[in-house]
Amino acid sequence: MSAEERATDERDQTSPSELDLLYSDVEDDLRSTVRGLLAERCDPSAVIATYDGDRSIVDGLWKSLAADLGLAGLLVPEDRGGAGASAREAAVVLEELGRAAAPVPYLTSAVVATVAVLGADDELEVPRNLLLPSLAAGERTAALVVPLSTPPDGSFATVAADSDRLSGTVTSVAGALEAEVLLVPVATTDGFSVYAVSAADATVTPVASLDMTRQLADVTFAGAAGAVVVADGESGVRRALEVGAALLASEQVGVARWCLDATVEYLQERRQFGRAVGGFQALKHRLADLYTGVESAVAAARYAAATIADDDPDVPVATAVAQAYCSDLAVTAAEEAVQLHGGIAMTWEHPAHLYLKRAKADQLAFGTAGTHRARLAGLVDLPKEST
Repeated sequence: MSAEERATDERDQTSPSELDLLYSDVEDDLRSTVRGLLAERCDPSAVIATYDGDRSIVDGLWKSLAADLGLAGLLVPEDRGGAGASAREAAVVLEELGRAAAPVPYLTSAVVATVAVLGADDELEVPRNLLLPSLAAGERTAALVVPLSTPPDGSFATVAADSDRLSGTVTSVAGALEAEVLLVPVATTDGFSVYAVSAADATVTPVASLDMTRQLADVTFAGAAGAVVVADGESGVRRALEVGAALLASEQVGVARWCLDATVEYLQERRQFGRAVGGFQALKHRLADLYTGVESAVAAARYAAATIADDDPDVPVATAVAQAYCSDLAVTAAEEAVQLHGGIAMTWEHPAHLYLKRAKADQLAFGTAGTHRARLAGLVDLPKEST
């Protein structure tokens, strides 16, 4: 029985759980703290500079978020050196990072790579305990070496190993440029294991990316030494990709929310024919449609995060719904922001292009909306093709 069939069977045998989708006071305080830091240290002009190769903002901002605020360890239990929070809190952080188009490796390191390491085997206690606390403390950054476009149930190439020496190339990896540790799926006779490799021992080649705030890279291993951190790696990697896809929806919500808020504010100030442009009926309708879309995206993303936090059997369905909806909605919101801002949004200095590029790049991350709709059809026993 496949993982998707098991998830469907568990849902059939389990009564629907009541998940709280409202934000708690703790989450509201967390949001306020993160938003304040980003307002102070993530100026749009510095983010735009990443497209010219100036990534000086990245290290300082990441240190402030990961180490100073302790956000890198939200998904790590307290007994393993983390904050002992949940996907709900991590989702709030990602909403704010999306709202600021922040060029930090939170999704790739604190979420995807960390979740992959959390699945380490008991017999590999030493490698895991050396790595996990340092990730949780923000002392080191890691990246899972799979293409960013890989969906949770998708296939991907693995690297070969001769004893502890790795060889092979993986393309379009997110977070590799900032990572100090690379988590590499390595082919075995029974599937694949996950090895930890120092980024200094690999060749990481930057790729010109649509979204340079999350720049991709090709990673090549030519005899690099690695240590096994997850012997039976498939379940851990699949879980990491699932959580990454689910929480990416919260980042997409943040992108869409900024686009909506910035557009409303601009249309209230921009005047034409002696009145605010926002008072025109046609624009009111467009903004109303966008508002309802954003609120629906909030609900979908929030549900996905809640199912992960509660280890609910509906995680695959919630993830597929969230990605199928939120990825397209974020692009729509960004396109509306560019169009309704008029000519000013076409300038390099205005931040609107940051959000359009982030939304378009995120639309392909962890599988396209179409991929997730097809996956959802199988999960809820609907035909993938209809007449």
